[in-house]
Amino acid sequence: MIKTQRVAVSVVKKVLAGASLTGVLQESWSDYPALTSQQRGAIQDLSYGVLRFYGQLEAILELLLKKALRDKSLHYLLLVSLYQLQYSKTPPHAIVNYTVSTSRTLEKGRGMQGLVNAILRNFIRQREVLLAQVAEKEIGRYSHPQWWIDKLQVEYPQNYQFILEVDNKRPPMTLRVNQRMISVEGYRKLLSEQGMDAESLWHGALKLVQPVAVDKLPGFTEGLVSVQDAGAQLAAPFLDVHDGMRVLDACAAPGGKSTHLLELADITLTVLDNDEARLAQVEQNLQRLKMQVDQLVCGDAANPDGWWDGKPFDRILADVPCSASGVVCRHPDIKWLRRESDVHNFVKIQEEILNALWKILSCNGKLLYVTCSIFAEENSLQIKRFLQEHSDACLLPVSEMTMIEGQLLPNIQHDGFFFTLLQKI
Repeated sequence: MIKTQRVAVSVVKKVLAGASLTGVLQESWSDYPALTSQQRGAIQDLSYGVLRFYGQLEAILELLLKKALRDKSLHYLLLVSLYQLQYSKTPPHAIVNYTVSTSRTLEKGRGMQGLVNAILRNFIRQREVLLAQVAEKEIGRYSHPQWWIDKLQVEYPQNYQFILEVDNKRPPMTLRVNQRMISVEGYRKLLSEQGMDAESLWHGALKLVQPVAVDKLPGFTEGLVSVQDAGAQLAAPFLDVHDGMRVLDACAAPGGKSTHLLELADITLTVLDNDEARLAQVEQNLQRLKMQVDQLVCGDAANPDGWWDGKPFDRILADVPCSASGVVCRHPDIKWLRRESDVHNFVKIQEEILNALWKILSCNGKLLYVTCSIFAEENSLQIKRFLQEHSDACLLPVSEMTMIEGQLLPNIQHDGFFFTLLQKI
């Protein structure tokens, strides 16, 4: 556990300094190649857990400390161990003993074992009182920044508490069956034969009752199935593609929606993204699913002149950059890395992309605007402004599903997404 705690401390420290959790974990696997799969799983759990409940854990530690610790690594070690004491099944005495031992291995942790021991034992003794105290403030209760809580409270007065609580749940593992190769029921039978139970959701999405490693999924390497959130699986059907259409998937990486489009119809697909490394992920997905696209282009969606061949598209999927406020349960670091000013910056980028892509959409063509955000500025307000400025745009219904102006709120089955289908008239 000492190695596990140390690496987790390093991960949390780097993330709270501004790096993405996914990226830091990948670096850690490269830096520590001898880690077992069990150790990697434990490190990932600790890192995600601390960031998921950072607001609460930080508030608890503040109550337990008489003064702030100078050593950040020791501070984060205490957060890791508090997370373990509150949320893991490991015996408390073992966590305390290991944490004391881990503190000895930190550069500035020597001589601090007494303090570490006292803080953790105080938490064990006063757990209920401390939890009640930190819950008196919203940051401690919901483990989100105050500006985020305030924004949701204004925009979703009836739902904001539920959203904040769902954000702190572990995300479901949902599968998209490649129905060109196997039926949904056929694949569900394969899962059952492997002892895996799955619940059917919309459009053939299957939610696993118990998440598993991707390589354990039957037929994954053969392209029978992909892992994709159930909310994200709505995008391709909403775009209403048909055989023979010329389609653009803008901001496409890592390619989940691109491959879904190809599963739905025989289309001529252009896949666009501005990141070469992320386009390589798209290519890997295409190869695994044995699919081909017309063009794989590295370019800026807001500047088609740099890559467009002049032929209008019948359909455009615009899954634009956003705050990612709807996928916090999968990426808890987002809560602490985002600033309120970032939302305004995303709104500008989205507006530029939407205006640019509209110009290359054919007459009577359709564009699906998608974000994984739940903030109104990026979603309903963005579209309202667009419609006011474009007399040749009309709004089409995307589904009979219950949404608030196209807003799918996160819950225990799916992430939060916004969908608007526009037609050029």
